[in-house]
Amino acid sequence: MSRNGPLALCYHALFVAFMLAPILVVCFVAFTPEGYLSFPTDRWSLRWFYAIGRYPEFVSAFWRSLWLGALSSAVAVALSVPAALAIARHRFPGREAMTTLFMSPLMIPHVVLGIAFLRFFTQIGLGGTFVGLVLAHIVIVLPFALRLTLASAVGLDRALEHAALSPGLVSGWALAFINSFDEVTMTVFIAAPGTETLPVRMFLYIQDNIDPLVTSVSACVIAVTVLALVALDRAYGLERLLVGRSGDGR
Repeated sequence: MSRNGPLALCYHALFVAFMLAPILVVCFVAFTPEGYLSFPTDRWSLRWFYAIGRYPEFVSAFWRSLWLGALSSAVAVALSVPAALAIARHRFPGREAMTTLFMSPLMIPHVVLGIAFLRFFTQIGLGGTFVGLVLAHIVIVLPFALRLTLASAVGLDRALEHAALSPGLVSGWALAFINSFDEVTMTVFIAAPGTETLPVRMFLYIQDNIDPLVTSVSACVIAVTVLALVALDRAYGLERLLVGRSGDGR
């Protein structure tokens, strides 16, 4: 097995630093005692973490985002299983067209989807409702769940069907949940007061405020994400979750 040379290692180190730098800056700025965005140098404070408690809308938006992501991802995975098995097992007229239809949300800008959903939900009475949010998020996360489920279903031995599909289902759900939780471009069009997700709440807050509150909220989300990844790695294995391999590398 070949080893990476010094140049490759330097490139990888620079790439990792480039990816992590914005996250670290956000986390450090969250500890500033000042009332404006600044990098703390001599003083550190939890002022803006305590300030989150004075804005319950951030907390409620966080739990709403969790429920929205979990529900929409679960429904997307449930829909992707029969679709993936049909596409992988059978050859029928319109098979490629059906696959393209399921994957089409990836090709449509989320701004266009947001405007379309806003008009559609308003006409059928679902405008600004949580049900409308769930339906819209199912549409945009279904391609991610279907793609990973389909990858697990291709060449699937029917005798090992359940065991072979499990990694694809878990990976598809996780990827769909991440995309749902992080979605803001489309959601900002269809969310209303009382149904705002955390990304939308943060977006609306920074339009009128320049204090570090959003950085403290972001730092908390980053911390929760890291803890969740550690827990998943301990319980399931990140390599198995993301790559579809078992712990012994098979």
